[in-house]
Amino acid sequence: MEADLSCSWDSDDEYEKFIQIMNPPRVVIDNETSTTATIVRVDSANKYGILLEVVQVLTDLNLIIKKAYITSDGGWFMDVFNVTDRDGKKLSDEATISGIVDYIRKSLESDSCFISSRRRLVDVAPSVNHTSIELSGTDRPGLLSEMSAVLTDLKCNVVNAEVWTHNDRAAAVMHVTDEATGLAITDPERLYKIKELLCNVLKGSNKTRGAKTAVAMGVTHTDRRLHQLMLADRDYERSGQDSPSSNARPNVTVVKWYDKDYSLVTIRCKDRPKLLFDTVCTLTDMQYVVFHGNVDAEKPEAYQEFYIKHIDGSPVNSEAERRRVAQCLEAAIERRVSEGLKLELCTGDRIGLLSEVTRIFRENSLTVTRAEITTRGGKAVNTFYVRDAAGYPVDSKIISAIRQAIGQTILQVKDHYKCPKSPPQDSPPRFLFGSLFKSRPFYNFGFG
Repeated sequence: MEADLSCSWDSDDEYEKFIQIMNPPRVVIDNETSTTATIVRVDSANKYGILLEVVQVLTDLNLIIKKAYITSDGGWFMDVFNVTDRDGKKLSDEATISGIVDYIRKSLESDSCFISSRRRLVDVAPSVNHTSIELSGTDRPGLLSEMSAVLTDLKCNVVNAEVWTHNDRAAAVMHVTDEATGLAITDPERLYKIKELLCNVLKGSNKTRGAKTAVAMGVTHTDRRLHQLMLADRDYERSGQDSPSSNARPNVTVVKWYDKDYSLVTIRCKDRPKLLFDTVCTLTDMQYVVFHGNVDAEKPEAYQEFYIKHIDGSPVNSEAERRRVAQCLEAAIERRVSEGLKLELCTGDRIGLLSEVTRIFRENSLTVTRAEITTRGGKAVNTFYVRDAAGYPVDSKIISAIRQAIGQTILQVKDHYKCPKSPPQDSPPRFLFGSLFKSRPFYNFGFG
């Protein structure tokens, strides 16, 4: 019996692949029908994860999805997306439009959709360019500074990284190279040491919740891995005290649609880039399939409507499952919403920058809530969202002093935020610089 089941499974899988080969994806770009957006139509044989594949491609191409119509009942997938560029304009460049068509086709024609979205902790596809480090654990002030210092001491150069924090949890995906060779780190003993020391930093003094560190020579989709890491770390379980932004929590409802045996998910929240990717990614990683959907993001408030079933064919049946789906979607929406003052650093590449700058933040009572670290053409382009570690408004004098020490043109303040808390009236100004800048000049900052 077991042999027969195995043969049946293999046969079904091969049949699906045969159907896809006989019916290759069809991508049509319509720039005439709408006056405000470029319409992307995608028709393809249906397969698990296909919606995420398309949304991920459009998001990776820096396109803004203003509207979407999703239909995937039966064996066929039909989607319509109204997209614009980052400036809200229709696409006009023919090379860009042609590239979109090719990119979507190649993505859908690959076998990537057959791979379960609940992948192992790390992809182990070999890469000579960098070593991928994935981390998750309890957030605390100065955590990024401590991790950066460990990597610098271990002669690791951070070439790319993204760090998210949400609900007292933190997750990071870092791409590092060997300081001496500029290539991926492959020595097993050294990799074990990196993993062990970073895990110790993540654990800190927290004995109630664990920390995870994984190292591999692989290439992963950073945003998707961050969602998976935080979902696995149960960041959707709210702490006792909500964050200052909690009064703007998304409105997520999950109800049973009895006529068609679906569950209906509706989402209303403030619109922002990559919102659809974040929600579809989370539904896919929770092993739900979107059969029909409607997305409208042409107003400041975005509206998303999904008719879903679990991959086993059942709708959301219990109250506990309904609550978990709603909580996980709320968390997916909130993770990318950054609290704090946005700082951008751009300068020549040099090993050690990440450790230096985050140490300055830590020693001046600033905590990093989100960070994007990139290296482009020999330049370090880093974005930090920082806030006062005690919950007070960021002191403008501290920011001015940091910018003066690092370089006014190197570190730029991009926007401000308001924090509802205020320090006591008798609190003295808190300046923690000491002799830091006198004893250690910071010129020609690079990346590390």
